[in-house]
Amino acid sequence: MPLTLASLVQHSALKLAVRAGADRLDTPVRWAHVSELADPVPYMEGGELLLTTAMTLDAEDADAMRRYVRRLARAGVVGVGFAVGVNYDEIPGALLQAAREEGLPLLEVPRRTPFLAISKAVSAALAADQYRAVTAGFEAQRELTRAALAEGPDAVVARLAAHVDGWAALYDASGAVLAAAPEWAARRAARLTPDVERLRERSAPASAVVGGTDDRVELQSLGTGRRVRGALAVGTGAPLGTAERYAVHSAVALLTLTTERSRSLQAAEQRLGAAVLRMMLAGQPDHARTVAGDLYGGLLDAPFRLLIAEASGDADQAAEPPLDVLADALEAAAARAGEAVLTVPEGEDRLVVLAQDGGAVVTACDAYAAREADEAGVVIGLSAPAGPIAATTAYKQAEQALSVARRRGRALVEHEELAAGSLLPLLADDAVRAFADGMLRALYEHDATGRGDLVASLRAWLSRHGQWDAAAADLGVHRHTLRYRMRRVEEILGRSLDDPDVRMELWLALKTTGGRPPGPDRPPTTR
Repeated sequence: MPLTLASLVQHSALKLAVRAGADRLDTPVRWAHVSELADPVPYMEGGELLLTTAMTLDAEDADAMRRYVRRLARAGVVGVGFAVGVNYDEIPGALLQAAREEGLPLLEVPRRTPFLAISKAVSAALAADQYRAVTAGFEAQRELTRAALAEGPDAVVARLAAHVDGWAALYDASGAVLAAAPEWAARRAARLTPDVERLRERSAPASAVVGGTDDRVELQSLGTGRRVRGALAVGTGAPLGTAERYAVHSAVALLTLTTERSRSLQAAEQRLGAAVLRMMLAGQPDHARTVAGDLYGGLLDAPFRLLIAEASGDADQAAEPPLDVLADALEAAAARAGEAVLTVPEGEDRLVVLAQDGGAVVTACDAYAAREADEAGVVIGLSAPAGPIAATTAYKQAEQALSVARRRGRALVEHEELAAGSLLPLLADDAVRAFADGMLRALYEHDATGRGDLVASLRAWLSRHGQWDAAAADLGVHRHTLRYRMRRVEEILGRSLDDPDVRMELWLALKTTGGRPPGPDRPPTTR
């Protein structure tokens, strides 16, 4: 119970009498301060009971007293204790009227009660209240510790909500709610996910206060390093008291320890997962299942997708390593859906993930890539669905898709896109365009002299699969003219058009250049 003016009035040894503001005696008192200054406000912090004898005040001047009392009230002074029998035999009417108008509590201090006695009473009451708060805080700490050891994070959240007489919620690194108490608080906690995401952008430890219409919410980050591993939300109807704050700090420490312990276990799982993945890629799924046991459930048997992610060139500018953020998001999605996922870092700039086909992890990967496309923190290649005996093929597919994603500047490419689409977008590479330009340059230079149209003739002949009459009709020339032009093409290039490899290379070169002469300012024609 915090010390209030009512507590002091009820103190039998002080003999204080209430002369004004009787309806505001429940205001907590932070300290008792003696001042005879005409304006003591610069020396106040708020919450004080001001004790005075009006030695330097004209306490009978109505205007002066109104200004005096108004300044005290605006400074947060909770009340005035006026000593009678020193400079005034009773409280002057001007001061009494000003206190009543402002609603500021005014206590009459009898001559036989020294200010020191009031200061001692306030100090003793504050010390007792602090002791009660600390004792209650230690008791809460013991109870929360027992809950953490015996039942886990969910029990810690439930006990904390009871201690603060409000609600509490635990979030993972992605902002998803892992636990909430009471049950109705889960919906309230879910609305704070954007605030948790903003908290994650700051280095741990970090905190924030979120004001709502019905409650006041404090957010505390969890984690011992720079990265935020999760967050704790505590919602109450009023600011936390000392005992409640001890409980919150204890919960933060316990949940952080739980989180860090989970990270240590996760690191061990990653080492085991790396071994399992190597066995899968070596074509030994039976050995992989034996080593993994029940750790990954049926993931190694069911159709899965293999994902490879790499940090892009913009990763160094990110507040958090993008691959760590991606791994947290995928693992959180798996935890929420009750799915198994195998996540294996390969160095600092590469991540390999084995996930259930059509599951929450693959969906979360798509959503992450769509959300982060503009920032381009990572590039991702995703394989087609595969089974345990095709893990090596899935890995190669993911690498191929990753290579295309990197060249196209996309956050995510699925291997199915490569199989179902055209080959031409794959040619959008500087090396391929340079090869095409070099191969056709002599023909373009010949045509530029006005001595023929060899490039167009070659395109028409190849598009008609070497059918002379059809190609000549397309060009509007005689077939003998076309034959002459094709001989000139062979002479200039020094290559035979009877060779199918030559015809293939020339056709791809024409598709790559788009029929336009090479030049430094010519933009790419395929993407």
